[in-house]
Amino acid sequence: MLRSLRLSAILLTLFLLSGCYSGSRPPRIGMAAPDFTVRDADRSVTLSQLKGQVVVLNFWATWCAPCIEEMPSLVQMQQLMKQRGVTVLAVSVDVDQNNYQRFLRDHGVNLLAVRDGDQKANALYGTFKFPETYVIDRNGVVRRKFIGAVDWTEPDVIEYLGKL
Repeated sequence: MLRSLRLSAILLTLFLLSGCYSGSRPPRIGMAAPDFTVRDADRSVTLSQLKGQVVVLNFWATWCAPCIEEMPSLVQMQQLMKQRGVTVLAVSVDVDQNNYQRFLRDHGVNLLAVRDGDQKANALYGTFKFPETYVIDRNGVVRRKFIGAVDWTEPDVIEYLGKL
C-alpha cells in the first residue's frame, strides 16, 4: 500500500513538473525565450539582461486568486534559490498602478517585479490565463511552462530548478 502511494506521488509530481498539458509539446518549449523590456513607474526590466541565470518568468495579477495563493511560495523559493542563480521575474498585468503597489507592499513581495499594464510581454508568450509561468534556463531557452498556481517550495520543484 505504501509503495503504491509513493509511486502515485512520484507520478503526480512528474505530471506537475511537466505543466498542465495534454497531448503535444506546448509552444516555445526548447526554443529561445522571446525577449522583452517592460518599463513601469519604478523600473525597467529586459529579460535578456538575466541571461546566465535560471529565470522563473511569472505572469500574474493582483485580482487573480490563484496568483495570490502562489505568490508566497515564489517569494520563498527566490530566497532559497537566489544564491544558486535562480531569479523570479514577476510581471504583473495590472492596469492600476496603485493596486499593484499596494499588493507588493501588503504581501511583502520582494521579487524582481514589474507592471505591464499594456500586457505586451505576456502577449509575446500567448499567455491569457493567470498565473502562467515559464522556466527559462541559463542560455535563455524555455524549458517548462506551468498554468495555474504552483507550490514553488516543493522539494521536486527546487531540485528541478537547481539542476538547470
